[in-house]
Amino acid sequence: MKQRQVGSIAVLTPRGYLTGGDETEELEKAIKTLSEAGNKHLVINLGETQHLNSTALGVLISAHSNYVRRGGQMKLCCVDKRIENIFVITKLSLVFDVYTSEEQAIASFAEKESV
Repeated sequence: MKQRQVGSIAVLTPRGYLTGGDETEELEKAIKTLSEAGNKHLVINLGETQHLNSTALGVLISAHSNYVRRGGQMKLCCVDKRIENIFVITKLSLVFDVYTSEEQAIASFAEKESV
């Protein structure tokens, strides 16, 4: 998994299959570390993720509610069509802010702060 910082925004890019194994745990640990460090702006780039299962969705939902509870925001970007379908079917597309590119997701934080 790749992790980088763009100003106050943390960008995580998990890769492969997020099906409850090491990759999912790695993502969960990275989110927890950022959260504990006080990060309030998180983008998760799913462009290199081929599959999500319910365990990984649980990690994303938990992270989202953690960020919202602390007054922060978490956004997703570069979501594969199959994963996007999962979000639509589970109605999670109403919960998550999803952007087609990482640049749009990062720019959306600036838009919210200027409102």
